[in-house]
Amino acid sequence: MRKDYRLEKRKYVIGGFVVVLVIIFIIRLFELQVVDSRYKENAESNAFLRKTVYPSRGLIYDRNGELIVYNQPAYDIMMIPRDVQPFDTVDFCNTLQISRAEFDQRMKDLRESPSYSSYSQQTFMSHLSVKDYGRLQEKLYRYPGFFIQKRILRQYNHIAGANILGNIREVNARDIERDDYYRPGDYTGDLGIEKSYEKQLRGVKGLEILIRDAYGKIQGRYDGGKQDVKAISGKNLTLGIDIELQEYGEKLMQNKIGAIVAIEPSTGEILAMVSSPTYDPTMLIGRERGKNYRELVRNPYKPLYDRSIMASYPPGSTFKPTQGLILEQEGIVDLNTAYPCFHGYINGGLRVGCHGHESPITLKPAIRTSCNAYFCWGLKNMIDRRSKYGTPAKAFEIWKNHMVSMGYGYKLGIDLPGESRGFIPNSEFYSKIYGEGRWSANTIISIAIGQGEILATPLQIANLCATIANRGYYITPHIVKEVENDTIASIYKEKKYPTIDRKYYEDIVEGMRMAVVGGTCRNAQFGDVEVCGKTGTAQNPHGRDHSAFMGFAPMNDPKIAICVYVENAGFGATYGVPIGGLMMEKYLTGEISPQRKYLEQRMLESNTILYSGVKKH
Repeated sequence: MRKDYRLEKRKYVIGGFVVVLVIIFIIRLFELQVVDSRYKENAESNAFLRKTVYPSRGLIYDRNGELIVYNQPAYDIMMIPRDVQPFDTVDFCNTLQISRAEFDQRMKDLRESPSYSSYSQQTFMSHLSVKDYGRLQEKLYRYPGFFIQKRILRQYNHIAGANILGNIREVNARDIERDDYYRPGDYTGDLGIEKSYEKQLRGVKGLEILIRDAYGKIQGRYDGGKQDVKAISGKNLTLGIDIELQEYGEKLMQNKIGAIVAIEPSTGEILAMVSSPTYDPTMLIGRERGKNYRELVRNPYKPLYDRSIMASYPPGSTFKPTQGLILEQEGIVDLNTAYPCFHGYINGGLRVGCHGHESPITLKPAIRTSCNAYFCWGLKNMIDRRSKYGTPAKAFEIWKNHMVSMGYGYKLGIDLPGESRGFIPNSEFYSKIYGEGRWSANTIISIAIGQGEILATPLQIANLCATIANRGYYITPHIVKEVENDTIASIYKEKKYPTIDRKYYEDIVEGMRMAVVGGTCRNAQFGDVEVCGKTGTAQNPHGRDHSAFMGFAPMNDPKIAICVYVENAGFGATYGVPIGGLMMEKYLTGEISPQRKYLEQRMLESNTILYSGVKKH
């Protein structure tokens, strides 16, 4: 009989096909039973309910132990979609005081969420009040598949410091991707120290395993609670902030745009950091957070913009002490060097104006009177001294490096998000504009008085003042003084020394004291405390000049160094000086003397926001 080869081949093909199918089934069974845990989880979800136990978030205190931020209970309505059985939706909506349309929309949003799963917990509604929680708790048995999850919301003892404290918000997809601690519906710090100290404040989540019967009803804790994991509370923070001083500063800055930064020179701890206009921190808690946040974002005065660390301003005459220090360090001037001032700096057809005072003038009186000409002549004699530096560009790089060592041109490293670096140009910057070798001191002369391209944050100006108060060192400014059972970063303990010899700081201190005793800063003086200060009137091409001041006290045992910057407020002596003086007096004595109450009242009632050019709609 002849062999049928076609039939023989077909047998092998069919056999091979069967073998491939068997292999596919084996692989798929392995994936389902070993690799893929979804079905195991779904099966377990029929018997167990795993509830996250959220830890208590760390509390926040001020430097005097005053509680600033604490926790209050809040409740979310959770649901497991597959466990939801038919229920009286009208009664449910009435209990929660929502409409049927809102109910339907919430259910629709849940189903369309990328994280939706009929087997996992979903947040139906968040931030129930205690009253709503009590009303729902009584009827919860009527709504199978729904349960209540306890959470923590922030509450505030003082309506102040919103720019410092920040707030908490619900996590987004990016947060979850970056940190596997978070799950949909969790909360994280947003802005301020709530963000920068999130890992210390948030604590560690716990777990509660509940067992349920075939009908989904909770029967108690699994294994008597032995498998539960306790939540670990977040760490408490103690700030360097004096909350009463912070509140006072915010009152003084009402109806003004600008900032105040006050530092304890010996530690770098920030005593107050005001950004104005500000906002009520309670606006960003609870169910109305989203709506209120949108209103703050749309506000033309930008209350969410922290001007104390984010705004870069021309420092004006508060910059002159840095110039005196550099000129002395480089041997360009000494205490006997005098420059002429004919109502300003006049050289080669260039004129930088100045007010009337004695002439010629030396360093300390130049600080006392805030003489523009003195510092313009000093800068010219440094930048154009080819016999010492070779070229203006090389001289300028030395100047710039001194400035950077004093904390200008780069971020200082405060423990808050969003800090700006300000701006200090280098020689390359000017060579690109004017051409290499085609510029000199007169080309850039305005930088000698804190104008031109120079920009600084109020934090940087306050830090300079702290450096002068310390006679030649600073500690990186920081908000947090202590972390419970932990240490703060080492940079907030280490002294940083600029490239200026200590002896030259004494000359600047004496000049700043002279400015208070008989110069431009008289309104900073209070009682018998020796106050040192320097005004600044920063030119503003977009409107009225900005009013600035930096000062410290007491002179020989400094406890506070401060910068005040008020936009569109005119001369430094008009607003910057009195606000700075009142802040120092409040901190050092606890009250404003009767003789200075008139000054306090004038600052509290004054309105400079009118000159900002911002139209509020």
